[in-house]
Formats: sequence, structure tokens, C-alpha cells
Amino acid sequence: MSGPDLVLLHAPSNYDFRKRSVVYGPISDVIPSSPIFEMYPIGFMSIAGYLERHGVPTRIVNVANRMLSERGFDVEAFLSKLNPVAFGIDLHWLPHAQGSLELARIVKALHPSTPVIFGGLSATYFHQELMQYPQVDFVVRGDSTEEPVLRLMMALKSGASVAEVPNLSWKGADGDVHHNDLTWVPSDLDDIPLDYNYPVRSVIKYRSLRGIVPFSNWLDYPITAVFTCRGCTLNCRSCGGSKYYFKRSCNRDEVAYRNPTMLARDIHSVQRYLNGPVFIIGDIRQPGEDYADRLLGSMKRNGVGGPVVIELFGPADEGFFKKVSAAIPNYNVQMSPESHDEDVRGAFGKRWRNVDIENTIKAALENNCQRFDLFYMIGLPKQGYGSVLDTVEETRRLLRDFGGRNMLHPHISPLSPFIDPGSQVFERPEEYGYTLFCRTLEEHRRALLAPTWTHMLSYETQWLNRGEIADVTYEAALGLNQVKKEHGLISAQAAADVDSRIKRDRLLIEDLNRRISRHGEASFQQEELDLCLAATCFKKELEWPSRSFLRSMPRILWNLYQAG
Repeated sequence: MSGPDLVLLHAPSNYDFRKRSVVYGPISDVIPSSPIFEMYPIGFMSIAGYLERHGVPTRIVNVANRMLSERGFDVEAFLSKLNPVAFGIDLHWLPHAQGSLELARIVKALHPSTPVIFGGLSATYFHQELMQYPQVDFVVRGDSTEEPVLRLMMALKSGASVAEVPNLSWKGADGDVHHNDLTWVPSDLDDIPLDYNYPVRSVIKYRSLRGIVPFSNWLDYPITAVFTCRGCTLNCRSCGGSKYYFKRSCNRDEVAYRNPTMLARDIHSVQRYLNGPVFIIGDIRQPGEDYADRLLGSMKRNGVGGPVVIELFGPADEGFFKKVSAAIPNYNVQMSPESHDEDVRGAFGKRWRNVDIENTIKAALENNCQRFDLFYMIGLPKQGYGSVLDTVEETRRLLRDFGGRNMLHPHISPLSPFIDPGSQVFERPEEYGYTLFCRTLEEHRRALLAPTWTHMLSYETQWLNRGEIADVTYEAALGLNQVKKEHGLISAQAAADVDSRIKRDRLLIEDLNRRISRHGEASFQQEELDLCLAATCFKKELEWPSRSFLRSMPRILWNLYQAG
């Protein structure tokens, strides 16, 4: 069996998490993965599919997940057996700053003559600094790197110059760093595949399921995603995926959308293999009502089942939900009001009225919505301690008014551990009432080695310092846990477990802070290590109903047989 030309590696947030633990607290409470951030970006799938289509064999290896799920997994022994033309490592989310650079160092030590390529939104922002690390040979910049990576791989395979590869930062033979113009900014996404045949065939080809699994719990909860766009029309203040970021860092003036008919086929393709939730990334109304209507019509014609999860970037009316309900028999909704306080929400960049949010919830639940998730944030402009706790009380009122069928699910978490690079807050923190403690990539990398999430926090605000952000986060988590128990969203036993976990987490951080103040550092006892990956919420509550991967196996095998 011939090996891949490109091996895409996904690193854990903290490479040494198996040896030295960190109290991660709530930093991953509202995402499927653990605090190790073992979920790789969806861009891995589109890059791998694009390169395979053009004759460049590509393999995805989720190193983070293998380290997490296989305690005896020897990373260096595994990597030493690989012999690709190049390795690719993502630095899409900044919490991977330490793990990605450490994994790159190990790769370069094992394969000194094999190029190491970085990519992702954070890599794009920090590309100049990233090129100063000896383990980094290339950075492919921008939000759509499928074609630049293909051109780079073709050049590496043929020995040609990379001077004409768009979006590329590279080192010459003399060690000088060059930055090619960022000119590959596609206006649509119609040529970018999201083919779920690829991972299935990859499992068979490389005889490794754990290596391509998106996150640790995926086999039990096989959620997948499809993307409507790259870029955004909104300017949420601390978001590294905002219009502001894409314009300044990715040279994107306009949002690139995927053809709605093709997007419907993407969803149908996923559901041929898996009976799990499909998350549509991006509000389907963002390009306009016509786009949403065409997508919903195509989904209905393709017989898309469910569950399908849609995002709302703003309030929606009853007419919209009637169309969604007619097209998708089983749909769920995610919406992020950020705060119950309209002034706080407006300062963050979302000028929605509370009455419009309530009307949106009501319209969705009256039109066959199976579940409606609301996400609130801690660490926003103009948000004080009392405002956070008032948000928890607001969730109690909303559940009283709309939670009769247990369809409404509120969540709250801190903006942690970092402010997104390239966001408006990152670029102009004082203007929005923030103080930043990390500005460079290296400062963020070092912050990830801190013993607790509170020491990792890269910011504080005029209204909440770092200690207060931690305190109010735990107070809000305890309060919301109680609210969920009162309204039957979680069992009494689950609520008791979460309550105990939050209090243990809080006490552990207080104890570690005392040790640090006395000795300048803190070490963990064995019993403390077991608590470090615990969430401060009931993670199962994030999950929509789905069938496990193994229960989907007959469907997978049948579709492979039909595909030849």
C-alpha cells in the first residue's frame, strides 16, 4: 500500500496533558470535544478531499484524539514510521498554540528534511511570527487554502519553485522568509468538496478509525458539519471569524457561499452514511431569503431527514420557521444572544431586542422545532458581576415561559481562554474596555502551560478582572445547573454530580493559587489529576438524539458497496 503524500496532523491544546495536568475548568463546556480540543477543523476534510480529487493522496491523523483515547499511544514511534512528502498541522484555534508548535518540533526532529506546513485562521494572523520558529517551513494563509496547498504539494513533489504559490509564506534556502501575496480568495465554494466518502475510505485504506475520528466521543455521538460560507457579514467584537477579521487578515471583501443545491447534496451525502445530527455552519439567511428558500427546497427534494441543526445570527419570524418545518422533519436551532442585557449585547455588536428573541423562540417551538439552544457569554463589554447572574435568572424566566416541552436549553460559559486574534477587541482592546495580557503567539503558547484556566485568561475588562471572571463563572454555572434541574432538563443525580464537580474545581483552583503565591509554582496530587478534564456542566445535555457510529455500520457498508 502506497503512503500518503500529505499527512494532516491535529495536535492537542497542551501537548503534555498526559504528564502535566491543567485545571481547564469551563473552557470547552459548550463544544463537543474535551478541554484537550481534540476536534480538528472541518477544513481538514475539504483540503483532504480536494487533494485526493487532484491525485495527491492525503491522510488525516487526529493525534490529539489518539493521545486522549489511547493512553499508551506513542506519538514519536507512530510519526517515525510515516514518510510523506510533507506534514500539515493546523493552528486554526489559538488554544492549540502550544500543542501544534510542540508537535511540529517533534515532527521536525524525526524528519528534518520533510517540510512542515501550517494553516488556519490563527496561523494566518500570526504568520510572520510563526515563520520564525525553526520547525515551521511554510504557512498557507487565508480562509480557503485547498488550491494553494495543492499547488504547494505539486511544487514540493516536482522540486519546482514555490515563489508563485498564492497565499504562501516560506523560507528560502538561505533562511530568508518570503510572503507571497494573498490572492487566492474564491468568490464561491462550489469547487470545494465536502465528501464523506473520503473519511470512510481513509479508514479502510490506512486501517485506522481512531486517527480520523473528529473528537473523543464521536463514535457514540457522530455529529457532522457542512458549511454554507467562508467569511461573515457580522462584526461581533471579540470574534476571530468576523467580517473585520476576514477583511484584514484574509483579504476577503465579500462572503463566499456554497451553492444551496450543492449544500443540500452535502447534507444528503452525510445522511447516507450516518444517522446523526448534521450541523449547518452559518445562518442560511445570511446571503438573503432567496438562498434560504432554495436550500430548503433542495433539502426537501433530496429527502433530508434529521436531525439537522441550523444557526441563527439574528431573530427570525414565523414565516421562516414554517418553511424550515416543511423542508426538514427534524430540526434544531442554535442562537447566541450572549447576554440578557440589551446594552451588553449591543456593545458586543448584536443589537437585538429581547422581545424579538422571545418571539423567535416562540415561533420555532410552534413550528416543529425539536430543540432550541441559547448560548450566553461571560467577559463581554459593559458586563459586570451582577449582570452575569441576572442572565441566569433570565434563563429561569424563559424556561418558565417556553420550556414546557423541555425543548429550550440555555448554556453559559466564559470567553476563554483567549480573545480571538484579529478581532476588533484584540486590535483595539482599550476602546472596548479590555486589558490584554497576551499579544504575541509566543505569549499565548506560554499561557497554555499555566496550571489553571484562570491563569491562562488573556484578558480582563473594566467590569470584571480575571479573578472575578472565574468567580462569577462558577456562580453562574451553579445557578444554571439549579435552573436546569428545576425545569427537568437534567436529572437530580446529574445536577448533583455537576454541582459537586464545580465546587471541587473551584476549591482546587483556590488551593493551587495559594500554593503558587507561597512557592511560585504548583504541582498536582494524583487525585487532583483526575479532576482536570471534568466539565462544569452536564456535557450530555449538549447532544441531540443520534444513532452511534457502530449502529450506522450497515448503512456505511451498503453505500460503499453501491459506490463500488
